[in-house]
Amino acid sequence: MRFSFFIPFLLILCRFSTVSSCDKRYESIFSFGDSLADTGNFLLSGALAFPVIRELPYGETFFSHATGRCSDGRLIVDFIAEAFRIPYLPPYLSIGKGKSFRHGVNFAVAGATALDPKFFFDQKLGPILWTNNSLSVQLFWFKKLKPSICSAKKDCDDLFRKSIFLVGEIGGNDYNYPFFVGGSIKQVQASVPLVVEAITKAASMLVEEGAVTLMVPGNFPIGCSAVYLTIFWSPNKADYDDNGCLKAFNAFAKYHNTHLKLALEKLRLKYPHAKIIYADYYSAAMPLFRAPRSFGFYNGALRACCGGGGPYNFNNLARCGHIGSKACNDPSSYVNWDGIHLTEGAYKLVAARLINDSFSCSL
Repeated sequence: MRFSFFIPFLLILCRFSTVSSCDKRYESIFSFGDSLADTGNFLLSGALAFPVIRELPYGETFFSHATGRCSDGRLIVDFIAEAFRIPYLPPYLSIGKGKSFRHGVNFAVAGATALDPKFFFDQKLGPILWTNNSLSVQLFWFKKLKPSICSAKKDCDDLFRKSIFLVGEIGGNDYNYPFFVGGSIKQVQASVPLVVEAITKAASMLVEEGAVTLMVPGNFPIGCSAVYLTIFWSPNKADYDDNGCLKAFNAFAKYHNTHLKLALEKLRLKYPHAKIIYADYYSAAMPLFRAPRSFGFYNGALRACCGGGGPYNFNNLARCGHIGSKACNDPSSYVNWDGIHLTEGAYKLVAARLINDSFSCSL
């Protein structure tokens, strides 16, 4: 029974070396979200004076230099672009620096939240936010840039009809911030309806602006993430599943995803002309944690490639890129990159599954 679960993935793997079979039905991508999709906005925003993602080993695998991506190489949004032969998306904050926006723009910012900063300041969490460029700010940027992309309504309709709007992943940081300072699952769970509402409101606004095809990702299995496994380590074996992941935090991710899927169903009824796709990051990633060696990740899925030691190679005092940390020799043999984000190799597999499921074509 378990073997049959992996058959779709094996078929995708067999096609990795081939040219993309996706046609040119889409010509541009507009991306919103956080560090899972950011291709440079956080760096350009100047939010931190010396962010480690502006230096190697970040970017070492594909670009051979740091680009502002929180991985060793490409992200899911990059693989979606490749599948449709669309150039990699320029970050919005690079506007005016010789970039073309006709094939899309990336508005995502590492550390961004679905909820506005005021929510976190009210919770006394404001000082730990990485950025104030939340989802609503990214939507403002889109509206501000729109006249430069297309002027007349007909031009916008024509362009957006051939565009993918990637709304996330977003929302993960809304939970990370309170969890990492001691918030209980019950406390953080109370904010899920608010986070989901912010995501669906953003999707609704984009449809009103002319978007036709939207991908709205859910949350990854955070209980399998090295940062969660380190911070919430438990001596009780019953707290872990057969894969070594924390059951309670994966259940939390599923709780968020269930609420998001229900909200998107309502959105489809409201906008029957739009194609609103739930991008199931959880299901796409979970096989990598169940059987990492089956996908070539011979160093496993739970231990980070780049970090400062410890059971999961995540040390908050020596995170990847900081003094005391070290990157592995072969990121392609790891699922986890820096304790929080995945490697290019893992993102490629997740993207392949999403593209196959959502558009019936392959990388």
